[in-house]
Amino acid sequence: MKANDVRKKYLDYFIKRGHVEIKPAPIIPEVDTGTLFTPFGMQQLTPYLMGEKHPDGTRLVNSQPSIRLDDIEEVGDNRHTTFFEMLGNWSLGDYFKEEQLDWFFGLLTDEFNLDPQRIFVTVFSGDTEFGVKQDDESIDIWKKLFSKHGIKAEYKEMGSEKNASILGMGDAKIFGYDAKKNWWSMNGTPSQMPLGDIGGPDSEVFYDFGQKHGFHENSEFKNQKCHPNCDCGRFIEIGNSVFMQYKKAGQKKLEELPNKNVDFGGGFERIVAATLDDPDVFKSDLFQPVIKALEEFTGTKYNTSAKIDTSFRIVADHLRAASYLLASGVMPGNKLQGYFVRRLIRRAVFHLRMLGFDLEKGAISTFIKSYSDDFDLIKNNWYQMKDALNLEAIKFNSALDRGTRKLTKLLDNKVEIDGNTAFDLYQTEGFPLELTLEMLEDHGIKFTKEDKKEFEDEFEKHKTASRTATSGMFKGGLADKSEDTIKLHTATHLIHWALRTAVSEDILQKGSNITSERLRFDFNFDQKLSDQQISKIEQLVNEKITEALPVNFAIMDKDEALKTGAIHAFGEKYSDKVKIYFIGKSIEEAFSKEFCGGPHVTNTKDIGHVTITKQQKIGAGLVRLYAEID
Repeated sequence: MKANDVRKKYLDYFIKRGHVEIKPAPIIPEVDTGTLFTPFGMQQLTPYLMGEKHPDGTRLVNSQPSIRLDDIEEVGDNRHTTFFEMLGNWSLGDYFKEEQLDWFFGLLTDEFNLDPQRIFVTVFSGDTEFGVKQDDESIDIWKKLFSKHGIKAEYKEMGSEKNASILGMGDAKIFGYDAKKNWWSMNGTPSQMPLGDIGGPDSEVFYDFGQKHGFHENSEFKNQKCHPNCDCGRFIEIGNSVFMQYKKAGQKKLEELPNKNVDFGGGFERIVAATLDDPDVFKSDLFQPVIKALEEFTGTKYNTSAKIDTSFRIVADHLRAASYLLASGVMPGNKLQGYFVRRLIRRAVFHLRMLGFDLEKGAISTFIKSYSDDFDLIKNNWYQMKDALNLEAIKFNSALDRGTRKLTKLLDNKVEIDGNTAFDLYQTEGFPLELTLEMLEDHGIKFTKEDKKEFEDEFEKHKTASRTATSGMFKGGLADKSEDTIKLHTATHLIHWALRTAVSEDILQKGSNITSERLRFDFNFDQKLSDQQISKIEQLVNEKITEALPVNFAIMDKDEALKTGAIHAFGEKYSDKVKIYFIGKSIEEAFSKEFCGGPHVTNTKDIGHVTITKQQKIGAGLVRLYAEID
């Protein structure tokens, strides 16, 4: 089955069951949520899972492009990617466990024709500390669903993952795990959840690719017993139904949410792999055009050796992720999102060299053009983002050449290459440890375990410092409805209006990121603003704040909303019902009207004084403003 067919079947299946397709959230969160990127589909729905009414009703579905950079070191095996699509459906106080599990099982067996004998499921085994019992309801539902296919599904309690590797599966189909595996919130288990965080027990579905591949026998797990959550590769999780029904109310206290909700997330690339009966997600048509083009450019074949396959996968995944981010307006840099774009491109360039790709003979964008066929965002911004991609690749290729010359000189002078030396090369030139080890091996020099530990210790210090710096930039956000964040979110609407008033009516927002300390606003323009233009924008914004104007919203049909002249992202897919935020006494008289989900202050006087602190030219035709309030 083609990947696009899988996505369409999923969306159509739930639309037929009364769900409304909602547009995916931007990959860069519009309001700070404590994450640099959108990591899952439910992030934009947090207010509605907590009880706020959604304009499109109580049954929603979409496919959400997501990035999780926690997985970056895992990329290289057959199933991990940094960039992926999350198929999601939600019930906001509507249906619950019975319908959700029945529908998802039916989707897999009836629409995707997966063998029910190869489907295994997990449920929550309970948490005595917080008084949440074992999920017997889901166990009973799964038993009934399997029995419809003539399968007697036994239940087995596993508890922890470690305990499961000792117990093994036996003949069971349904397995109970503790909160580390079968409880979901954005922050982990009930004990890890901060006050006000929402979460609940979940039920995961795994597809069994079979013992024939010898994953367990030929891996580090060979002395352990296999089970669905084993990471040997035999089982791949393809979907997770979260029963979002609790809110953290005290140190050891959970309270029921106003509604019992369903928050489902399915790994699109993994479901495609299951329909192909191949555990390697890189064998699907999502990645094969790039892999085949890379084979042609390098003269190296995929599926040759573990080392070569790792490089193919890293290049295919990292350039897919980097392309989407570049198309979203994130340029390579040394801070925040830009740092990770740079890291993705550089890691890809290193592995391109490992495969024999010569950057002096061909631009790396030449073999990833197929990604523009999968995503309109890449297609519409192709020329802008490919230039940035190629330039960053060339710059890093030069850095690798410098690192090679520097290391060669050290080796020629008989300088001892220890962990500190290797890390210095990494930090100053971005020179990967793998390349250092390869050159040392060519010179017959051993890099000892002590040397490697020394490098890893320095690397961990570097990572910790980076994380600390990043976390200091992000405080508060949409999930906790930080007051300053909401003020700054409303201020972006004023800045948008002022730009269109004082500079050009052709200006449109191209991205934003808002923390409790500052706002960042990206827009289309060919050059930096003049000092006079910035002063005029500040003047217009602060005049509207001083006027103490009401900020309201209206929920209306999309066609009706468009007639009001409300600003929206052209080419973006909107639901039939949309929320319009407007500033003024009525939507007819409002000077600022935008398609937006909120939240906002109720009056402009609540914002405070806005100051534009700096601006940057971030790419061809893109400018970025930073502003603060006092």
